[in-house]
Amino acid sequence: MLLLDGVESSHLDLDDPVHLVFEYMQQMQAVLRATHPGAERLRALHLGGAGCALARAIDAEWIDARQIAVEIDAMLAALVREWFDLPRSPRLRIRVGDARTELLTIAEDSLDVVVRDAFSGRSVPDHLRTREFTTEVAARLRPDGLYLANLADSPPLRTARREAATVQSVFAHVVAIGEPAVLKGRRYGNIVLAASQQPVHRAGLTRALRSLPVPAGIVGEAEVVDFAAGATPLADPPAA
Repeated sequence: MLLLDGVESSHLDLDDPVHLVFEYMQQMQAVLRATHPGAERLRALHLGGAGCALARAIDAEWIDARQIAVEIDAMLAALVREWFDLPRSPRLRIRVGDARTELLTIAEDSLDVVVRDAFSGRSVPDHLRTREFTTEVAARLRPDGLYLANLADSPPLRTARREAATVQSVFAHVVAIGEPAVLKGRRYGNIVLAASQQPVHRAGLTRALRSLPVPAGIVGEAEVVDFAAGATPLADPPAA
């Protein structure tokens, strides 16, 4: 378990890279398996690296995966390379820098998946939540590419509703995934937004989510519209 300022940030099973312990990572893994089964040349960008647990799992499961993880903390990036058996370059490159700045260096229409899992304390940095940022993500995805965004929220889920509205303003298909009690606004927890220009909710995904060690629910596309109704999409502040 990797702790950052006392907060659980990553967990790696040193004997089994595919085994993920964090529930939201298991949910992301299930979505990726449903949307990109058998993909041989998966190209992934992780905005927020920490221990690179999900990148390590993808490398173990997808043949010839090529991934970049962006981590703002240079010391952390160096230490996880030293501590853990992470895939070496070019299978996994770790870049030190701001997630949005590094995103802009990636060629458009070149990625299969972008994972946003960056936090400052317990919150996602504001500049990684806006419509402008989400548009930059979408531009770098291939037509069937997948955007996975991890967030944490408490009842009444104002943050999650605004983020859902933001992602819906850019992507044609958006679903929300999490533990049922979290999705119903009964307690604090993680919610994963999965978005694409192609349908995300594939055959077997609901069953796969329910079969996880901690069963997860899915809010389908029509329900996400209702979930985000009345919420204002997030935007970059006006230029000075």
